[in-house]
Amino acid sequence: PPPPPPSKGAWKRIGYLALVCMIWAVIGLAGMLAFFSKDLPSTADLWRQEKSQSVTLLDINGRVIARRGMSSGKLVRVSDLPPHVAKAVLASEDRRFYSHFGVDVWGLGRAAWVNLQSGRVVQGGSTITQQLAKNLFLKPERTMVRKAQEMLLALYLESSFSKDDILSLYLNKVYFGAGAYGIDAA
Repeated sequence: PPPPPPSKGAWKRIGYLALVCMIWAVIGLAGMLAFFSKDLPSTADLWRQEKSQSVTLLDINGRVIARRGMSSGKLVRVSDLPPHVAKAVLASEDRRFYSHFGVDVWGLGRAAWVNLQSGRVVQGGSTITQQLAKNLFLKPERTMVRKAQEMLLALYLESSFSKDDILSLYLNKVYFGAGAYGIDAA
């Protein structure tokens, strides 16, 4: 014969245990957030442009021969740029930028799967917002704590700024090569 169905008392105990587990899960999550966020830096000066030292070498006619040192251009907004510039950056760095909340769960899952298959880190799943957070506030170390802080900062940036502001900050602060920081300097 089949076992008897659970009694009302058993369902109450199951519901009580589920409630207790949910409460402890929320407490644990809050504790993890507090632990990872205790050392997060301030985002107050994000729009401040830092002056950099660079040398421009000119020929006898005043034409630029070379530039040496780090340079950063003036602040540029996405709305001031041709649309294809932002589209090119999004296509290469974060194609779901306007549809995620700062952390791309699908991108992280894809990168984790590829990295697991190869046995080493060959792909990253960071969004533009996460890259901005990492480049502005965090050290380049590859640790789980730093990745958790990067995600928390990305969530904070997404809640504090518009997508266009985040993309503008990214385009103004990221390294474009040859000593150029920001799209204007590049």
